[in-house]
Amino acid sequence: MIRRVLAAALAAAVLGMAAGAAYAYFTATGSGAGSASAGTLQTVTISATAGSPTTPLLPGETGDVVLEVSNPNAFAVTLVSVTGSGTITVDGAHSGCNPSAVTFTSQTGLSISIPASSTDYQVDLPGAASMSAAAANACQGATFSIPVTITVEK
Repeated sequence: MIRRVLAAALAAAVLGMAAGAAYAYFTATGSGAGSASAGTLQTVTISATAGSPTTPLLPGETGDVVLEVSNPNAFAVTLVSVTGSGTITVDGAHSGCNPSAVTFTSQTGLSISIPASSTDYQVDLPGAASMSAAAANACQGATFSIPVTITVEK
């Protein structure tokens, strides 16, 4: 009988220690330090010579603006806005055309993915430019340069 009581007491002690070890294992705490570094977004650029718009600009109407965007980053970026950032000019062959007849409407709320490591990726902005109905005949066939600033996000 003493052996059974001793064996039971020994078994209870072993189980108690195992339970204590398991409790300690699951409730252990510790501390330490880690480090990380953030990469740098390389500059995404717009080409000065963009392609042909899908919808041309006509007097009293709107037309598309085409951008050629280059993304040198190893990851895609998202174009989120395009805003006018200077004076609109007309090509030299159309000096009789007053470029003030053309306006640019800033584009916000965009979500256009520009692929990683892309050059001259074409982005068409429908209806982003408009021409006054009073534009001179000298504007026929003209190419307008519209300075813009783009905003991209990772």
